[in-house]
Amino acid sequence: MAENGNAPKGMRKGLTSYGDAGFSLFLRKAFIKGMGYSDSALDRPIIGIVDTGSDYNACHGNMRDLVEATKRGVMLAGGLPIPFPTISIHESFSHPTSMYLRNLMAMDTEEMIRAQPMDAVVMIGGCDKTVPAQLMGAASANLPAIQLVTGPMRTGSHRGETVGACTDCRRFWGRFRAGEIDDQEIAEVNDQLVPGTGTCGVMGTASTMALVTEALGMMAPGGATAPAVSADRRRIAERSGEIAVQMAASGLTPDRIMTEEAFENALKVLLAIGGSTNAIIHLTAVAGRLGIRLDLDRFDAMGRDIPVLVDLKPSGTQYMEDLHDAGGLVTVLRELRPHLNLDCVTVTGRTLGEEIDLAPAGFAQDVVAGNEAPLFAEGGMAVLRGNLAPRGAIIKQSAATPDLMVHRGRAVVFSSIEDLTRRVDLPELDVKKDDILVLQNAGPKGAPGMPEAGYMPIPRKLAAQGVKDMVRISDARMSGTASGTIVLHVTPESASGGPLGLVRDGDEIELNVPERTITLHVDEAELAERRKGMKAPVHPGSDRGYRKLFLETVTEADLGCDFDFLVPQAQSESPES
Repeated sequence: MAENGNAPKGMRKGLTSYGDAGFSLFLRKAFIKGMGYSDSALDRPIIGIVDTGSDYNACHGNMRDLVEATKRGVMLAGGLPIPFPTISIHESFSHPTSMYLRNLMAMDTEEMIRAQPMDAVVMIGGCDKTVPAQLMGAASANLPAIQLVTGPMRTGSHRGETVGACTDCRRFWGRFRAGEIDDQEIAEVNDQLVPGTGTCGVMGTASTMALVTEALGMMAPGGATAPAVSADRRRIAERSGEIAVQMAASGLTPDRIMTEEAFENALKVLLAIGGSTNAIIHLTAVAGRLGIRLDLDRFDAMGRDIPVLVDLKPSGTQYMEDLHDAGGLVTVLRELRPHLNLDCVTVTGRTLGEEIDLAPAGFAQDVVAGNEAPLFAEGGMAVLRGNLAPRGAIIKQSAATPDLMVHRGRAVVFSSIEDLTRRVDLPELDVKKDDILVLQNAGPKGAPGMPEAGYMPIPRKLAAQGVKDMVRISDARMSGTASGTIVLHVTPESASGGPLGLVRDGDEIELNVPERTITLHVDEAELAERRKGMKAPVHPGSDRGYRKLFLETVTEADLGCDFDFLVPQAQSESPES
């Protein structure tokens, strides 16, 4: 809750324990004055700025500019900005996966907010897992906080065709695997897919999290879509600094913004933008920190009423810079207005409805469709249940092949990611285009870290025949930039004894997205016999350090893959299977 009027502020917050509070303050001020601060500066509201810059993280390559613009906004509003570093995670530079490190970053963010004196904090993130990690940390620390994202990259051009990371990465790599383009062209396009600083310019996880965070009320209005290298992005950073000073004065804390109703708004926006499947795990984790349980069946019911409105890859054809030019998130919010909880408070202190009314007027554009002519009649995602996924699974139906939405086929099973890598392209692999690829032991504990391996490659011999999509099922995740008829987040996961781990080559599996079912056609007696031989995977290094902590405490996808000791007890307990 908000601090009371007598609570310590500024330099007096969280004094180091020396047994003498006066000496603690004296010593603290002595050292910070060593950097040239005056008493006048130190008497102002202190605004921490989370700096996640890293030379391993191209998505955060504009961090220095954003920190400076944020500092300017803080000072214009009468505060003292103090940047500080935390862990930085990039999707392509994190072993075994960025999801494995998300909770570590969340802990780092929470503890650094708690440990250092600040009256509010601006958190700057961008690449996929950084924004949810920061929101999780902020929710637990419950200090006035505002999220600033680094922003999407601009698009590139390859032989006259607009390209951008990373839907086009996957599309061109698929063409290369199929022999449609040669070594020279794949090298050429590799130079153009990421033409500069910023997050993926399609509706991947980074873009999705930026949009749902703005809808959640934790970001400056209009802050989700401005390109990383634009003047707009710097102005948003300046505005975020100003808002942080206002939040410090009012004591507006995350628990007053991120309410159950606000999460409903975020989920509705997630459906309407055709967002990343990763976002449902992340929103579940953030909500869990506040004692709020997101109901997958309620989410699926929302998707029956809310269509996909945004024409961005992979569900559509355009890029984030096009959405920004079309007015940004508010263009979507206007279409969703009848579905939204408009009384939810945002970081500005105004309600979501008030912010929509205050936004610049709408205009004709071709990126956000109207409700009367949506891109896809239902929401981007659907929740599946059945004997193969008792606690649920997710499919991004807006990016799936329509002809495969109802499909029955023979299972081709890979017992692990290593097994998939070793065998998927073997000429002797017994696989046909109507089969269903199944990947086991790729969940939070099974992999470990729940990698984005759900986007299994089409076996090379089928790709060479022109096969572009197959039904694929796993307990893994998938990049928001990917497309295909791919069932993800199967819960319980294989490594926890879930039914997915019982599937064998040749079993019949039936997918029915309209009916929201996924069924393994094997009788219970046979499954019970197979269960006797199940063994959880053993991971090297699991007897110590972070890996031990992760494997012993991580929850499953339906609980957000958070650590059970970081959430209220009621949230960390698994529901009945």
